Amino acid sequence: MTPPAPDDTGVALELERLRAVVEVGMTRIDGSLALLVQRSDQTDKQVADHENRLDALERGRWPLPSLAALVAVVGALLALWQAGTAR
Repeated sequence: MTPPAPDDTGVALELERLRAVVEVGMTRIDGSLALLVQRSDQTDKQVADHENRLDALERGRWPLPSLAALVAVVGALLALWQAGTAR
């Protein structure tokens, strides 16, 4: 068997270094992606919470226009009654 040429050893060594650099880079990218996914999940939870709170506010607000109309009708009836009894 012939020993590998010195140039082949240098290429293999350089490929090993490149592999290590790529692995480190991929690990950093995986960590960054995991952080982004976590933040996205937190944002989704906050949006859902805000939607629930907004729905609760909207449900609690519906009687106000109805109550205002009822007060207006009662006020009009009282005014008509007073006008009718004043004669």
